[in-house]
Amino acid sequence: MSIRIILADDHVILRHGLSKSLQMENNIEIIAQANNGHSTVQLAQELSPDVIIMDIGMPDLNGIEATRQIIKNSPKIKVIALSMHSAKKFIVEMFKAGASGYLLKDCEFDELVNAIRTVVSGKSYISPSISNILVETCVTDDPKEKYSAFSTLTKREREVLQLLTEGKTTKQTAKRLHISPKTIEVHRLNIMNKLNIDNIAQLTKYAIQEGLTQPEP
Repeated sequence: MSIRIILADDHVILRHGLSKSLQMENNIEIIAQANNGHSTVQLAQELSPDVIIMDIGMPDLNGIEATRQIIKNSPKIKVIALSMHSAKKFIVEMFKAGASGYLLKDCEFDELVNAIRTVVSGKSYISPSISNILVETCVTDDPKEKYSAFSTLTKREREVLQLLTEGKTTKQTAKRLHISPKTIEVHRLNIMNKLNIDNIAQLTKYAIQEGLTQPEP
């Protein structure tokens, strides 16, 4: 049977290039593509793929939050992060969210294929280029991690923060998350109080630093 894969990345050229290359491999089938985290979560529920190749920096819902939601609903799905981010916090948070593998976007294509087949066999895959970062994580205790967005803010607060810092209005954010505008205002106030930030420019800077959203190209 074929390994059924969803490609999730907001760069169309990268998705199409990967799709063409992977389709040429034996027993690999690309069943869908997504350009944001919400679409990826929805497609995962509808199609039940074997593997999702997941970018981290996507609009509306980043890859870390999308992975967390997908694994919660469908723990048998394997998620492989394919990201430009090599910083420790991104790698650690993706694995905490339930990812089975992590590669950098400058990896060789053969490594990605190997990672896919590895996670389908029930094992985890860690690219050799980042393995030293995970070893460091096991032997050191970085106090900064205790104050990251993923430990300081709730899941809903992180979703609200991403949408607001990507330029969505209160009404648009409320519609996207299926909650009231008043609830969005409460979340925004809580976020600002927790982070001790009182303006959208600083919130945007924080969201970018924490990997919740991406800077404008």
